[in-house]
Amino acid sequence: MAMHTLCTGGSIEISRANFMPGTRPSSVAQDQSLGSMKKRRYLKFLLVVVLVLFSYYLYDKMKSSGSSKRKNPFLCLSDIGYKRWPANTMTVPEVLPFGTLSSERYFQAVLSNLKSCELPNRLKNISCLNCVVVGNGGVLRNKTLGKKIDSYDVVIRLNSGPVIGYEDDVGNKTTFRFCYPESIYSDYSQYDANTTLVFVPFKAIDLRWLKEVLLKMRVSMRGFWKKTPTKLIYKNSQIRILKPSLVQKAAFDLLNLPKVVSWPKPPQYPTTGIIAIAMALTMCDKVHIAGFKYDINNSNYTLHYYGNDTMSAMKKMVYHNITAEQMLLKKLKSSNTIFDLTGKF
Repeated sequence: MAMHTLCTGGSIEISRANFMPGTRPSSVAQDQSLGSMKKRRYLKFLLVVVLVLFSYYLYDKMKSSGSSKRKNPFLCLSDIGYKRWPANTMTVPEVLPFGTLSSERYFQAVLSNLKSCELPNRLKNISCLNCVVVGNGGVLRNKTLGKKIDSYDVVIRLNSGPVIGYEDDVGNKTTFRFCYPESIYSDYSQYDANTTLVFVPFKAIDLRWLKEVLLKMRVSMRGFWKKTPTKLIYKNSQIRILKPSLVQKAAFDLLNLPKVVSWPKPPQYPTTGIIAIAMALTMCDKVHIAGFKYDINNSNYTLHYYGNDTMSAMKKMVYHNITAEQMLLKKLKSSNTIFDLTGKF
């Protein structure tokens, strides 16, 4: 140890001795040694800088890769462009609810009166967005999943499924609520300032209705299958319109519904639940669902976690293919595309 200390400490004395007359070659060698040492130190420093910068680049890339997936699912005024009708026959995907063809002026009228068409700022920069789509199925009863549901970054709810009074089973956090005129909330006691209303238009009069309530005009009930509210409980800044392309994705890419249905069969559309899942799969990193399991074969099975409706009411919905939707959910679950908190698909 002493020898090692001596050698280490004596190196300075030796280098000084090399400056004595008659020791020029040693001095040159020492200078070269010092120059080589400086070069090595410089290269090490440069390598460290490069590694730090590269690490930062990778971190930034990973962070941005999550936020870059935050594709805006909502329609903006700049998305609307007029298009001529097809020369021969009108193709179904181009008109509502799968496109904007022939309804452009209605979309423009509504979008010009909305304050925003973007995702909420709080969601844009989350690197890994965990979402749960909460259905209204009776399977949610007594599952006490409320706290679990509220733990997600994004909680998507459907139609007028209530929260207050059902917190233990469904939680009380609502990031997005999907609806159309006949299913929209009109109960002010259920209002949530942190909720973004996702409006899904299925027909042109849905947009006419939204324009009328936004502008506080006289609201026409003509053309709806049930009475619709004449006022909104949500503020203008809370309202977004879903891109029809996502309804199309739910219908044709996920459910493989027929694009053309021969009369007198009614056309088939996805439920708001499947449409909400389509949006979640587009913008979320992880997608969970809850409350989507239905016992189709049991007419007395409880339909919702609220109210007293049974599956017999579901069977009257001729515009939806519930069997196809249950098969889709089973497929998505088995492939680990989505994860289910309730039900056994």
